[in-house]
Amino acid sequence: MSVTAVADPEIFRILAPSGEVVDDLPELSVDELRDLYIGMLRVRCLDGRMLNLQRAGRVGFVGTAIGQEASMIGSAAGLREQDWLWSGLREGGAAVMRGLPLGEYIAQMYCNANDTAKGRQMCNHFQHKGTNYPSWSSVIGTQVPHGVGAAFAAKQRGIDEVHGIYFGDGASSSNGFHSGMNFAAVWKAPCVFVLVNNGWAISVPSGQQTAAANFSAKAKAYGMPAVEVDGNDVLACYESMRLARERAQSGDGPGLIVLNTYRMGGHSSSDDPTKYRSEEEVAPWAARDPLERFESFLVAQGHLAEGETSKLTDTLNNEIDAAIHEQEVADPMSWRTLVEDVYAEVPKHLRNQYNEFLRIEERHGSARPGDGAFPL
Repeated sequence: MSVTAVADPEIFRILAPSGEVVDDLPELSVDELRDLYIGMLRVRCLDGRMLNLQRAGRVGFVGTAIGQEASMIGSAAGLREQDWLWSGLREGGAAVMRGLPLGEYIAQMYCNANDTAKGRQMCNHFQHKGTNYPSWSSVIGTQVPHGVGAAFAAKQRGIDEVHGIYFGDGASSSNGFHSGMNFAAVWKAPCVFVLVNNGWAISVPSGQQTAAANFSAKAKAYGMPAVEVDGNDVLACYESMRLARERAQSGDGPGLIVLNTYRMGGHSSSDDPTKYRSEEEVAPWAARDPLERFESFLVAQGHLAEGETSKLTDTLNNEIDAAIHEQEVADPMSWRTLVEDVYAEVPKHLRNQYNEFLRIEERHGSARPGDGAFPL
């Protein structure tokens, strides 16, 4: 299989919905295949736990990837360790697979003292320097030109890295998408655009925001190849990313991969999808569950024992629960982070503002124990 041009909009898949092999398998070991499955299963377990915590009022916001696990894990696995992953929203589980510590993931959900964002991001907005996973923004499409710029900078500096730039179908209507695609193609920036078409941009269906026959058609105007992929087939997602990454790495320029999947839940924990879509629409996609598809393949190949998924699920949930219990008792974020990291040393005017903040909070009796005033 090769990264196809727009003229061939056929959906690329390796595994049929039944798990049957319908195209050449990628060169992955048994351990690597099992790791893909465990990565997908971890995402589902994490999402289930985080959504329960949000409903219980213990964390504030969750954007789940239920139904999209193959798109996230498969495509991210096609990147190398030194490559970058620019997130659009639901790629946190892929970051964990690439090395984001589970405790750090959950600390960010709680915005506690262990949160590396220092409480400056809302929940579910992860970042991890160690695995080249930049902090992402809820502003739609802004990560696209940022990722292109970083990829071009790597090319100018002679650094061997490729930037995977993720975004949803809704972001293809943003200014950042079009300017990013254009600059990347002109500069032959070493990046791969990953459009995750999950059917909905919050409450706007894909068909109401573009007149194109498919999203891969959008690459034609910018002179780059594209491929439409079955986003519920983890092996197809992996292989499409691997090929597009190799092309970008070789200096032939960027490509677009469109991962066609479905958002089984709401846009976020703040969204009620029953207000704008029917159960009749959702049901067929439930039958295309990416985990069940890959499990059927692994069992048929003898790589996964019957009933092993239950044991793996228990193990993953125990790991997640242990990390949750640790982060729930962690200290709250320090008040001083309000004025840190603006200057190398906190200047007097910010110290004055911080001390006045403490004085007002304490006067009204609503402040938790602070860190004490800055010495002036």
